[in-house]
Amino acid sequence: MAEHRFSPSRRAVLGVALGVPGAVLLGQAAQTAAAPVASAVTPADGVSGSPHPRPTASPSSVGPRVRGADLSFTLQLEAAGRSWSVDGRRAPIEKIVREAGGNWERIRVWVDPPAGYSTLSDAVTLARRAKRAGLKVLLDLHFSDFWADPGHQSTPAAWADQTLSELEATVRAYTKNALETLSRAGAPADMVQIGNEITGGMLWPLGRLYDGSSDQNFPAFLALLGAGIAGAREARVHGGRPQIMVHIDRGGDNGGSRYFYDRVVGAGLDFDVIGLSYYPFWHGPLQQLEDNLSDLATRYGKELIVVETAYPWTLENGDELQNILYSLDQLPDAAVWPPTPAGQLAYFEALRGVFPHVPGGLGLGFMSWEPEWTPGVGWTPGEGNPNDNLTLFDFQGRALPALAAFTPGRITTKPKP
Repeated sequence: MAEHRFSPSRRAVLGVALGVPGAVLLGQAAQTAAAPVASAVTPADGVSGSPHPRPTASPSSVGPRVRGADLSFTLQLEAAGRSWSVDGRRAPIEKIVREAGGNWERIRVWVDPPAGYSTLSDAVTLARRAKRAGLKVLLDLHFSDFWADPGHQSTPAAWADQTLSELEATVRAYTKNALETLSRAGAPADMVQIGNEITGGMLWPLGRLYDGSSDQNFPAFLALLGAGIAGAREARVHGGRPQIMVHIDRGGDNGGSRYFYDRVVGAGLDFDVIGLSYYPFWHGPLQQLEDNLSDLATRYGKELIVVETAYPWTLENGDELQNILYSLDQLPDAAVWPPTPAGQLAYFEALRGVFPHVPGGLGLGFMSWEPEWTPGVGWTPGEGNPNDNLTLFDFQGRALPALAAFTPGRITTKPKP
């Protein structure tokens, strides 16, 4: 196996959280954050919309209400001849997730990506399959031609010469059209993300935050975010309007989360769900996530989902590209959850136990990021897969014990020796 560093890393594409100037600013500014925006919590159920009291059962017996997976690479993997199996039985990935107890599928969309990657047409295909399998759909609009994350939020090439007001109109119309397209296809989205990990803004340079100006460009960013939200509210779709999520990468960073959402909520933007990415190897110990979720629930009274998470089942590599996670030193709780199949299951058991403790019943659950992304499809054309040891399937597509993370109630599956 040829050793070479994954460069640029997915966190160089999926989060230069430690290198973006805004990341430092977030942490510093949060030390002097204002009083809570919301002083009381209004309990609500993010799946059904009905009142939901705080769970009283023990964390180990209560399964999160949202148990989902981002399966956006599915069509490319199938085209490459990849498949997935449980106990020797092959099945489409969305059916495996559903039969394991999952209830949501997250699907990303890029505007004009490289051939084969995450178009709106692909999202329609995946959404139809998800609905047939009995899964709800979260549509993840990146507003970019390729990966959008804390370190990259490039404006689509076709929109690059637009003024701010023109870009607002484009974002509004694009969001509305995307939702209506899925609805016309018989697979309406149940939730929509207005941007992906938009900690540093979106649609750069016009919507880039922390540009050194006195207002750090928040007015322009908020105008673009508001345009996407307006497009989602205006969309004519079947089965009721989708919930709207605003998503950042700060799962373990309460100060950074508060700094961002104070400004979004303070601007009066109308959204329903706070989405956070939480990867222990980037975002710290699980206790930091629990503390953050508890504070955000109390502060804003909004439902919360850990919309991206993953944990290694091995330190081995399934292809020629070095993985994102390759060393025990990267895991803050390696002694508790080693990078083994049993350790991966234990991580998800612990993660599931966080949500019942979130005040007001506002901790909805989690979505595993690309648990099906086995070797065979690169993160970009011509490259390899840096994520193949963070899946819920081994390199041959055989289900790992942590597939039980999708179980509705108590996890009873035990790893095989």
